[in-house]
Formats: sequence, C-alpha cells, structure tokens
Amino acid sequence: MRAVTIATSGGPEVLEICEVETPPRPAADRVRVRVRAAGLNRADVLQRRGHYPAPPGFPQKIPGLEFAGEVEAMGDEVRNWKIGQRVFGITGGGAQAGYVVVPESHLAEIPANLDWPEAAAVPEVFITAHDALFTRAGLRSGETMLVHAAGSGVGTAAIQLARAAGATAFGTSRTADKLERAKSYGLSNAVAVGGNPQAMVAPAMQWTGGRGLNVIIDLVGAAYLEANLNALARQGRLVLVGTTAGVKATLDLSLTMAKRLTIVGTMLRARSLEEKATATRLFSEQVVPLLAAGTVSPVIDRVYKLEEIREAHARLEANESFGKIVLVM
Repeated sequence: MRAVTIATSGGPEVLEICEVETPPRPAADRVRVRVRAAGLNRADVLQRRGHYPAPPGFPQKIPGLEFAGEVEAMGDEVRNWKIGQRVFGITGGGAQAGYVVVPESHLAEIPANLDWPEAAAVPEVFITAHDALFTRAGLRSGETMLVHAAGSGVGTAAIQLARAAGATAFGTSRTADKLERAKSYGLSNAVAVGGNPQAMVAPAMQWTGGRGLNVIIDLVGAAYLEANLNALARQGRLVLVGTTAGVKATLDLSLTMAKRLTIVGTMLRARSLEEKATATRLFSEQVVPLLAAGTVSPVIDRVYKLEEIREAHARLEANESFGKIVLVM
C-alpha cells in the first residue's frame, strides 16, 4: 500500500510517499479499513519534527490520527460492522496510508450526507471538542464558553457543539479574519488578541456582564494561562488541550483558590484503548446524529492529494488554514 512516510526529523521536505507493507488480516476485535481520506493535525507536524512520537505499537514513520473509509476485513470477534460499511475513526498513528487496523470500538458509522473528505475532517476534532466541553468541563445549557484558536478544526467544532447544547460560544484568534468566518458557525462574539493574550480579558467580562466565562477551552498553551484565570467566572473550568504557545507557565494559586477554579488537562492520542473507546462511543451517540441532521458540520480548509503532502504541511504550519486540511488517497 502507499503511505505518507517520515524519512527523518525535519521540515515538510522529509515527507515522502512510499510503498509499504499492508497491515496483515486482522484478528479478534480488530477491523482493517481501506482509507479513502485522512485528516491532517498539528500532531502530525510535531511528529515530523521529532517532538511527538507515536505511542508504542503504532507506526513511528507513518503519521495520521483520523481517517474515513470502508471496512475491508474483520477479526472473528467483530460484531458491530460488516464488509463495505462506511466508517470513520481515530488511531494513535498510521492513518495516512492505504489501510489502517483499529479496534472495532474506535469506529463510528459515517452519516450518509458526508462524503469522504468531509468524513475525514470529523473524528479527531469533534471527539476532542466533545470530550473537552462535556466530559471534562461539564458544559451546560445557558453557560458561556470561549475557545482559543477559534478558526482551527477543534475550535470550529467546539463552537458548533456549544451552540447545539444551548451554550453561548466566544472565541479568540491572533487575527480578525478567522473570527469573522467563525461567526457563521455560531460564534457569538470574539476578539483578535495578536500577541497579547490579556487582550481577551476585558471583552470577556463585557460579554458576560462582569461575571466571567464558565468554560475556556485552551488550544494554545502556556502563554494564555494568566489571561484564562482572569477571564474565568467563579467555579469556572479551564481545559488545556494544546501547547503551541508553550508548556510551562506560572499558576496563581490564590486566584485559582479564590475563584474555586477547575483546571483539567487532556490529550486524546495517549489514552488507553478503553478510554478511546468510551470517547468514540459518546461521539457516536451524541455527535454523529447532529452531523446527520446538519446541526453541526465539518469545516474544511483545503483538500490535498496524497502526493501534495508537503504542501499540506506547509499550509498548516504557516497557520494559514481555517478549519481542517484533508488528504485524499
């Protein structure tokens, strides 16, 4: 099969399309999926640079955390799928290839209204956003939520899911153009912070009548911690998802204690198989029906052919994309 491979750590030029061995026929509860399209994620960029290796048991040289395709072969313990069924799902690596093998519990059925690129743009970002908003932060109807990097794949998914749940969604980005585009997906208000995270505090207080935000989903990292604490309401919840702006920050314990804040970290890729199965099940039960009804939808920036993988990485790394970048096989 053909696959994206990382020849060595470095820039987009180290990516190659190679013929590699097709995964063997699956056993037990494993399913082999013929991949039709795969999403591109920040984790792929970090893995290419040598900063984020795949978990043990997953291909180290073939990136890819999400995919859409058809069930091609199954182990004898598989009960929920049949040959030819359209599925999408998550994996710890190796999705940017002709075939991928995953546990059956890490798959969900693709709604009929989504084509291959649209389906491939869904799993990683919608599972991450749903898990952060509801499993980790317990977002409720009537509450307020802000997501940093609102124009990203996870950002646009979080905005739509919050709106669907009856919450009010706010956002930040470094530039204003992405925020204007995000308003069509349910963003109530937003602020371009440039290089100053504190620029979001005063607007957040204004939007919430001085109360502060109930939930913040931080896809950026350490540089935003102080501003997050200042902008949260009493008993607010902060979910840390990304670290593009650093991994170390100073935590004001007195403010955290006085506001009775909850700070939660989350990472989907490194979770156990059981935890990923739970997240996928909740996604299948609570998000897939919204996708089928058109209540939420994938946001695609560009679709690239597999041979254009270097161009795809360059666009993502330059922060030019709005929504998801997708590869088609």
